[in-house]
Amino acid sequence: MGRPIVAVVGRPNVGKSTLFNFLAGSRISIVDDTPGVTRDRVYAEAEWRGRKFALVDTGGIEPRTDDAMLRQMRSQAEIAIETADVIVFMVDLLTGLTAADQDIATMLRKSGKPIVVCVNKSDRPGPVPHDAYEFYNLGLGDLHPVSSTHGLGTGDLLDAVFDHLPPERPDDEEEDAIRVAVIGKPNAGKSSLVNRMLGAERTIVSDVPGTTRDAIDSPLANRFGRYVLVDTAGLRKKSRIDDDIERYSMIRSLAAIEKADVCVVLIDAQDGVTEQDAKICGYAHNSGKACILAISKWDLVEKETGTLEAYERSLREKLSFLQYAPAVFVSSKTGQRVGRLFELINHVHAQACLRLSTGLLNDLLGEAQAMNPPPNDKGKRLRIYYGTQVGVKPPEFVLFINDRELMHFSYERYLENQFRRCFGFEGTPIRFILREREKEKK
Repeated sequence: MGRPIVAVVGRPNVGKSTLFNFLAGSRISIVDDTPGVTRDRVYAEAEWRGRKFALVDTGGIEPRTDDAMLRQMRSQAEIAIETADVIVFMVDLLTGLTAADQDIATMLRKSGKPIVVCVNKSDRPGPVPHDAYEFYNLGLGDLHPVSSTHGLGTGDLLDAVFDHLPPERPDDEEEDAIRVAVIGKPNAGKSSLVNRMLGAERTIVSDVPGTTRDAIDSPLANRFGRYVLVDTAGLRKKSRIDDDIERYSMIRSLAAIEKADVCVVLIDAQDGVTEQDAKICGYAHNSGKACILAISKWDLVEKETGTLEAYERSLREKLSFLQYAPAVFVSSKTGQRVGRLFELINHVHAQACLRLSTGLLNDLLGEAQAMNPPPNDKGKRLRIYYGTQVGVKPPEFVLFINDRELMHFSYERYLENQFRRCFGFEGTPIRFILREREKEKK
């Protein structure tokens, strides 16, 4: 489903970001000789031999470290490995084979994914340099020497990646299926809800938190449409993750969020919105996913007049950054409002795929500026020349302006509210990319 994903991984400072920028055709990732500059995953679209794919740059992997930041960088890289279809493992010709390279190779073999070994800093054209032969000890197959700075050998590298890409399946039944990840903290009722939506006991249900270990895909076709429902392991606080199995369960849950079209965030009605619920919502929001807030176990809540309205007000106060997400109160036991949940999934997915014509978009920007003029600072006023939509899922808009520093976050939020007022975009985040037209010309 969707475009294949190619992840570039390796230990710090081997040149991953330089290669990423070269293949992406622009300077997206920061490049510096200091190890650890890249921390989060960075995405870009690339194309080779007519096949488009998503390229992912990752932070350097330090297999053995006590540093909190390096551990987080490793977690980000592990998520990229879990979601990737092909892995480009980069090593450094100048420093040679290291113990860290061998540890990373062991980790990659366990993933079961196709691996292409890229020997960077091979600055002379021609066959594999003699110094590179030691990398055959990794046991990962052929070596592909490249110079990420000069682009030497990248064609052969991309040919190797191309050979490992999954076949295109335009007629695949799941191609138009909506991928729905059901996420939440442990014991929120995710497996029960997925079983109710499927109409069968497909996943194990238990009162013991942590029963679900893996992200389980379940295709479904019903009167509402075609779906792939993903039951995920509960996401608990990192400080409470006790063993490697739990850690990998969390990584696979985060990977399921990355691959999803829609995230159904399950919140236990009896517990209310907790700090961990807010963090889980933050994962989905930051990943740009369409979201639905599903309040589970609603049948167990004692109700009186106004209970639902009061609960939703509290929900919006605690999850103020997710005001755009619709809420539905469900019961897996009775099936209450499960049909409504399917309707919302279709709706928010359609909203996340919504495209605006450039003319319509600029008419809205002109009207918004007329109603509320852009801010100014020390006599210099923000000018928005024009905008264009560059992506969906989530909708992304490039705004060409005179000075990025003049765009106050409150005015950006005002523009987002105007977009939502006029076109909806219910259930999906909206992203603005600011570009300074005048400075680019200079």
